Amino acid sequence: MLEDKVKEERNRLLRSFIIPTAFVVIIWLVKCVEELFLLDFSYLGVKPLQPDGIPGIFLFHFLHGSWSHLLANTLPIIVLGFCLYYFYKPIATKIWLLLMFSTGLLTWCGARGGVHVGASAMIYGLAFFLMMSGFIRRNKNLVIVSFLVIFLYGSLIWGIYPKYAIDNNISWEGHLAGLIMGIILAVFYKNEGPQRENPSDDEDDDNDLSDDDRYWDVPEPPKEELTQPRYFRH
Repeated sequence: MLEDKVKEERNRLLRSFIIPTAFVVIIWLVKCVEELFLLDFSYLGVKPLQPDGIPGIFLFHFLHGSWSHLLANTLPIIVLGFCLYYFYKPIATKIWLLLMFSTGLLTWCGARGGVHVGASAMIYGLAFFLMMSGFIRRNKNLVIVSFLVIFLYGSLIWGIYPKYAIDNNISWEGHLAGLIMGIILAVFYKNEGPQRENPSDDEDDDNDLSDDDRYWDVPEPPKEELTQPRYFRH
């Protein structure tokens, strides 16, 4: 019995890595193809409000401007993607696909002119979904995950500061799109997937008490009978 549980948990851990790892493999293959064949796929990125930039809504996550850009995005995708699939398995694929599409769409609709590439919009979306979702659901294990993500990736907040991002040639609009959509999806899907394990103590107390045990039904102690005062002569 114990061996079965250990095996099941091991399989769950491994399955949680499949989609994030596959995503990382693809973005590395794309970069390798660019380098080997001296190609540049950046033209497939998001070009805001331009018709030829519409394919970038779906493709810009897979494109990176440099090896350092790719390396910076690799580990967060694996870590955050694993957390999503391990702790939110019933809705994980739905959240993943919605983040991919919605962050690209928001970037296309509202970013400044130029070409936007990189998986960091997904990273922001995953991070802020995981941060918010644990607190919203008030599940002890998920709250721990939220604090862990804040500890590891809390500095991401600087990536939506326009001056800092522009000075470093960073798409702060894509980051902001990820932040917004991560929070929206955390709220919208708060009733799907894992939920709070235990109701509030107050609800438990009220539900556990029978009608006879409720404080408003406890009989008052009998009042002492009033007697005539006794008088003593001096």
